[in-house]
Amino acid sequence: MPPRSQDERSRATRAALLAAARRLFAERGYADVPTDEIVAAASLTRGALYHHFADKRALFEGVFLELEAEITAEIAAAGSTGTGWPATTATLSTFLDLCLRPEVVQIALTDAPAVLGWARWREIEAEHGLRLIVDQLQRLADAGELAEGPVELLARLALSATVEAALVIAHAADPAAARARAEIALLTLLSGLIPRS
Repeated sequence: MPPRSQDERSRATRAALLAAARRLFAERGYADVPTDEIVAAASLTRGALYHHFADKRALFEGVFLELEAEITAEIAAAGSTGTGWPATTATLSTFLDLCLRPEVVQIALTDAPAVLGWARWREIEAEHGLRLIVDQLQRLADAGELAEGPVELLARLALSATVEAALVIAHAADPAAARARAEIALLTLLSGLIPRS
């Protein structure tokens, strides 16, 4: 086997740092994981960490972006198996299920707003979630299954409601019960987007 190129080694180092940090952040939270422990878990040096990331916060953002991309792909896959409102409710259900995963609760819904700040957290959430919601609502509008209204604004409002539901689930004493209540509430809210005949 030929030796790996510098670019391949660099990608492998970055991936190892992200994987180690993600596991530790998910287990204990951002504040309780020192950078020394991350580099040790990745079998790397502090120099390798700071070569790829400006600081621990930048590493955390890299972890969060990776997680958000995976969440987005999983939700998109759930919505691709059907059409119309059934596909929309499938994507919503998948999103709410994801909000029960400990890794999502800790990294995306607990640490990300605190570590990155509310504005950056919402910006990243919008980059991923908003695109999905706009696409879903536009397909409904094109099929005549969406009440009249500006799709982009409706999508932004739907995103805000789903993010708020996610936070309720993440911080509830009984997350499963909160998830069930959130789904009912969101479906009630979204039912207003169905055109009346």
